[in-house]
Amino acid sequence: MTVESTAARKPRRSAGTKSTAGKRTTARNAPGTDPELVQLLTPEGKRVKNAENAAYAKYVADVTPEELRGLYRDMVLTRRFDAEATSLQRQGELGLWASLLGQEAAQIGSGRALRDDDYVFPTYREHGVAWCRGVDPTNLLGMFRGVNNGGWDPNGNNFHLYTIVIGSQTLHATGYAMGIAKDGADSAVIAYFGDGASSQGDVAESFTFSAVYNAPVVFFCQNNQWAISEPTEKQTRVPLYQRAQGFGFPGVRVDGNDVLACLAVTRWALERARNGEGPTLVEAYTYRMGAHTTSDDPTRYRGDEERLAWEAKDPILRLRRHLETSNHTDEGFFAELEAESEALGRRVREAVRAMPDPDHFAIFENVYADGHALVDEERAQFAAYQASFADEDGGK
Repeated sequence: MTVESTAARKPRRSAGTKSTAGKRTTARNAPGTDPELVQLLTPEGKRVKNAENAAYAKYVADVTPEELRGLYRDMVLTRRFDAEATSLQRQGELGLWASLLGQEAAQIGSGRALRDDDYVFPTYREHGVAWCRGVDPTNLLGMFRGVNNGGWDPNGNNFHLYTIVIGSQTLHATGYAMGIAKDGADSAVIAYFGDGASSQGDVAESFTFSAVYNAPVVFFCQNNQWAISEPTEKQTRVPLYQRAQGFGFPGVRVDGNDVLACLAVTRWALERARNGEGPTLVEAYTYRMGAHTTSDDPTRYRGDEERLAWEAKDPILRLRRHLETSNHTDEGFFAELEAESEALGRRVREAVRAMPDPDHFAIFENVYADGHALVDEERAQFAAYQASFADEDGGK
């Protein structure tokens, strides 16, 4: 699939003026090509050492082999949990599931850059970040099963409940960041959103307020190339990280499949926030290898060539190659991790199947403070509908 470069499209300008936009880059590159970004590990697992990345590389200069193995473990177990959740949905145990397949490095790298006192505002796909914050994976599944509204105390892990409304959590994050700045805290806030949410007015409003009030917030955009079936070039003519310039704060694009680069760039952005230097936009350039959700069929809007090109950049395989070529691990480590992965899958599966059925009538509660005749009528109709199944089964 060929994607037209925005460099080939000349912007309109008034007669007698000269464009100062400079060279434009593609919003979403053709398979096999890469935009300019911060990269510390190549897809082959080799360390990148150059002057362009030196400013960020220093933030992971002290990462030990043990910590690298920890990042690998995080990604492997997160992917296993995600795969188990997808299977459970296919088996009718969950109402829906939003997979993170392919985005493990962006989430684990950024998640492990956080301090305990930092606060996270996720969307509904940040399963890897939730893992880093110590949220039990089974709590995530309770929401998608309909048995709770999140299942964890946000203040217990400094990890807000999942937000389904696209982009609104960036406003919450900005307000929270403004608040802790007034309190004099040196902690930071991070807000996660996707390339699709970047077109929402809430996100633009968050950029405005965070810049004006110098809020200690990191906007972490996982650009996975597709807002459901809408490709990124249908939303923007420039790379997403460049939007920060118009609001007066820095933006940086990082290889979202490079866990080490994501760790480094996020540490840098959080340090800026804690030092009173205001917001940063991080665009993690990655790829959604699976469906948008389990109700989606990605084969209807993207081809195998694109998917295969990105599978070759798999974030987990990339770090494994680095561990192996650097002699930072052995086969025993991988075997133990495989056993741990299987155990996690069993625990998740058993926990979900042990969950109670959702209360079918909870949807009618707390709609109005004093009740409402229409809601009462709808509840009665639904009760009759539910009773009809019992009648068909002979009252069983």
